[in-house]
Amino acid sequence: MRLDSLAFRLTAAAALWLAVVLVVGGVALSSLFRQSVETTFDDNLDAILDSLIAAVEVTGGGELVLTRTLSDPRFQRVYSGWYWQVKLMGKRRMDDAGPHQTALRSRSLFDQALLTPSRTLDMNNVPLDTLLSGRTSGPEDQPLRVVERWVLVPGVDVPVSFAVAGNMTQLEALVDEFAGLLAGALIVIGAGILIALLIQVRYGLRPLEDVRKGLQKIRNGDEVKLKGEFPVEIEPLAEELNSLLEYANEVLERARTHVGNLAHALKTPLSVLANESRKDDTLLGQTVKHQTGLMRQQIEHHLARARTAANARVLGASAAVDPVLSGLARTLERIYQERGIVIETAFEDGLAFKGEAQDLEEMVGNLLDNACKWADRNVTIRALAVSGKIPQLLISVEDDGPGLPAEKRDLVLKRGTRLDEAVPGSGLGLNIVGETAELYGGELTLSESEQGGVKAELRLPKV
Repeated sequence: MRLDSLAFRLTAAAALWLAVVLVVGGVALSSLFRQSVETTFDDNLDAILDSLIAAVEVTGGGELVLTRTLSDPRFQRVYSGWYWQVKLMGKRRMDDAGPHQTALRSRSLFDQALLTPSRTLDMNNVPLDTLLSGRTSGPEDQPLRVVERWVLVPGVDVPVSFAVAGNMTQLEALVDEFAGLLAGALIVIGAGILIALLIQVRYGLRPLEDVRKGLQKIRNGDEVKLKGEFPVEIEPLAEELNSLLEYANEVLERARTHVGNLAHALKTPLSVLANESRKDDTLLGQTVKHQTGLMRQQIEHHLARARTAANARVLGASAAVDPVLSGLARTLERIYQERGIVIETAFEDGLAFKGEAQDLEEMVGNLLDNACKWADRNVTIRALAVSGKIPQLLISVEDDGPGLPAEKRDLVLKRGTRLDEAVPGSGLGLNIVGETAELYGGELTLSESEQGGVKAELRLPKV
């Protein structure tokens, strides 16, 4: 998946939002669970505190005594983590100075005292019998949860602080265990949602992939328009593309028709002029004959360029290489049979030209014809695929003729250039080949052949 793809953008945005929701939700659930556990823990301590208050009485001498032992055995085990204490507070101050003294304590406290929540409060502003709760540190630095209540006991002239504390180690372990299970569950849920999201994105964007494959088939010449059923969101796009393709083909067809009509309209009067000039042996007749011949060549040249330019932009045009090149080789071998010209062929299987077969035939035909004119005996034509950023088709034509100097190779590619007037031709062949190749995004180059003659290499787009 590419970073600049639509699928990545959709997936990344959804994954980011999912991560935020899961993290926030996990923290919120963990916090609510902790709050719930602490509330339950406080309620349990409060119930024990009520039992403690009910179990404390005042003797005739004004002393506090415990009339019955609390049932929980943890209060009897030293430093068990569960403690209670009863304390005479004297003045309602924030510290333990003055007449404050611990009247009663659980056996588990031994010689220690509980640090109660009232130490951090101004109890003058807190109503009696208010339940106070908080965290503190107990013996051996045990983490404790403490609940405290100040009560006026009959027979005692000062407020009495009743406090019960419980070890929070198990509570914290329970909260941590829940947080771990919650994190694991959220990770599994997040992974499942992310996988489902990836499947959804892939499935949702598949129609666009179908459109791409359809356009590729059109470009390769397998189809002339987009086919298949598309979702309602993509269907208008497919219809517009088909309409555009149809319009483009109509424009090209009209252009071809106009080109054909123009060719017919110009060739007819030129033929009349040429016929009349043959009857006239004067200088004027010869001049007209020569000029009509040049006009015919120019017309053929420019009409061929116009036709090629139109063909080069036809979507879906393609032509198999082997049949076209093999047919040209057999035809030219028969034409130059009297000179004993032998044309050797070597083609890779399955090669296809991304364009019109007529244009491929015209380009390679000019190269082969030129090679046969100058060859002593042997002409070789090869075709192979060239890998690269853009796949290309490489067609090379070589001969064993006299060759061509390097300084003249660019010259022969110009329109109308002929190096030997004794050899028949118009001088337009190589120029037409080069211009046609350029229209298709290719090129024609000339170099020295290993056989001694000229090597023409034609690079064209490949299907």
